[in-house]
Amino acid sequence: MRWLRLILLIALAWVVMTTTHELGHIVAGCACGGTLASYSLSPISLPFSIFEPDPHPLVTLWSGPILGASVPVLIAWLFKHSYAMFIGYFCLLANGVYIGCAWFSGDQYLDTPKLLEHGASHASILIYCLITIGFGYLGFRHQCMTILKPESAKGGGNHP
Repeated sequence: MRWLRLILLIALAWVVMTTTHELGHIVAGCACGGTLASYSLSPISLPFSIFEPDPHPLVTLWSGPILGASVPVLIAWLFKHSYAMFIGYFCLLANGVYIGCAWFSGDQYLDTPKLLEHGASHASILIYCLITIGFGYLGFRHQCMTILKPESAKGGGNHP
């Protein structure tokens, strides 16, 4: 049952992560005067948003990983429930890993090459990755161990 719960939580966390990340791009792009030409929020294929024009592409681009990582963590801290914390830390870790992997892949359609193309510094990307991956890993690992801990070890059993 614990493994099934973990798998279902990972699936839910993936949907939350992809949705909040992409909504971050969409909200910022629209708020900065961009015209949303096309988008998809489907978590099955990678979500995307295209602005034509996008007057402030760095704001639009950075808002995806920043809001995609911070909004779920803030919600988790408000609710203080282990499942919410699991999802929040997953989103923090996943956004950092995505930005880091996109940096190494160099795929022109991913966020990191676009960030660099529009003037983001390598240092800003490195700092973002170190913070999100570092804190995300520690928190996510702790939440996984909590979820996978046998019920008897959680203090819920009738043992001496």
